[in-house]
Amino acid sequence: MEIKRLLFLLAVFLLHMKLSQMSPVGLVCDGRLIQKYITEARDLENKASHCEELPLLQHPVHLPLVGFSLQEWRRKANQGKRQEVLQDLSELVNATAMVQEEFPEGCTFGLLQQLFERASFLLLYLQNFVGQELDAAWQQKGACQLIQERHVRTVFQTYKQLVQGKLRFLFLDLQKGTCGEQGDRLAAAEVQHPPSPAASGGQ
Repeated sequence: MEIKRLLFLLAVFLLHMKLSQMSPVGLVCDGRLIQKYITEARDLENKASHCEELPLLQHPVHLPLVGFSLQEWRRKANQGKRQEVLQDLSELVNATAMVQEEFPEGCTFGLLQQLFERASFLLLYLQNFVGQELDAAWQQKGACQLIQERHVRTVFQTYKQLVQGKLRFLFLDLQKGTCGEQGDRLAAAEVQHPPSPAASGGQ
């Protein structure tokens, strides 16, 4: 089962690379691509709200608390930021897979599958880009705060908040050392136009 999951994740990664036709730094340096993922995350949450009335999950899942303070975020070291986002994505992918088991068909399953594929791609891309996987010592520190959740729609809300919050700002940090003058321009534009409170607030 684990081998099949890894092969599936690899297929997802290769598919998205082909579809976007991007270079290894494309997603980070091209602000249009991260904006595309933000828009898709919002669309997924909106579509999920129009699915049939959903029962509570029989088995609660653990979701990362992805809300953050922008001031605190800026004080963190880049390695800590990367590990934090990697762990948030990893926990979200695992939780989404568990939720799918309770919704093997219907409107919700298809949306969960899309969320799983996109979150898995971002996890693999980030690991590949920074050459870094989850550090066991970091995980033991409890850096990723988790909450038990039984509402399916909260999974979509968490993904949207993570993409338009921590992930967006992590890419902004990565741009500074990767994208040259383009990265400096993107960073300056982000400082002048920070996200709305909804993007970086708590859950």
